[in-house]
Amino acid sequence: VDDKGKVLSNPRKTFITPPGQGFKPNETAQHHRKEILGIIQQALDEAHLTVSQIDGLAYTKGPGMGAPLNSVALVVRTLAQLWQKP
Repeated sequence: VDDKGKVLSNPRKTFITPPGQGFKPNETAQHHRKEILGIIQQALDEAHLTVSQIDGLAYTKGPGMGAPLNSVALVVRTLAQLWQKP
């Protein structure tokens, strides 16, 4: 999102369960862990930005299933430390 509120990129990789099965927290978390770094790179590419041009990182804290939310939170917090971003 730029300084005027325009969304520059919003890539997604939807987790689809087999027919007749619901979302299982561990499987959903595994999907999130597998896809998140690629999605972040795709978002940067689509927005034509580099890490140095990013002011901060954010993630969804909830509502949702704990395991998938925690997986994403861990990655975002780690990247924030590596990239020295709030």
